[in-house]
Amino acid sequence: MRERLSLLGLACAFTVAALVAKFTVENPVRATLAAAILIAIFCTAFFLRYRAIQAHRRQFLAANTELAKVDLMTGPQFEHLIAERMIADGFRRVRERGRSGDGGVDITAVAPGGTPYAVQCKRYSRTVGAPDVRNFLGALANAFDGHTGVLVTSGHLTRQARTEALNARQPLILIERDQLADWLTGRTNLTPQRARPTLVEGDEPA
Repeated sequence: MRERLSLLGLACAFTVAALVAKFTVENPVRATLAAAILIAIFCTAFFLRYRAIQAHRRQFLAANTELAKVDLMTGPQFEHLIAERMIADGFRRVRERGRSGDGGVDITAVAPGGTPYAVQCKRYSRTVGAPDVRNFLGALANAFDGHTGVLVTSGHLTRQARTEALNARQPLILIERDQLADWLTGRTNLTPQRARPTLVEGDEPA
């Protein structure tokens, strides 16, 4: 039955193609005009679809800038929020990978300048410890070598975790709770110069 339907579909496609070719030969001006109209319709539909996606993204990001809402998210929801924020920042080929077998990386993307990024998201109410950082650094050294590593958390890193992250062979970009609040509201951008925090001794978790 499926083979018959496939053959029928091919026959219909050939028939339509033959009719179009005949019409084009017999009516070149009308065929050109029809093609131009179809192209215009397609481009308009594509543009409107793009605008709708952009508007939806802006609405989604605007509705989730408060850390109180972030704290209620699940891990996958937090990863999706970060991915959408990266797209809004101009990153391309943004891929959410945060499932089983993700290799220790939740998101991969390419920065506007062409640099590949690998992101790990921690929607934590507790602190991110040194073992989490080591695992991420291990993933970067193996399956994601050459990627700029970004660790994003809704919480804070311990002092030891932060030190390991910033003293690695290729230091990680760290987005902790305070930086996350600025990033989600668009006050900062995810670039190495602006996203990397300054170490300040204080009462951060030890």
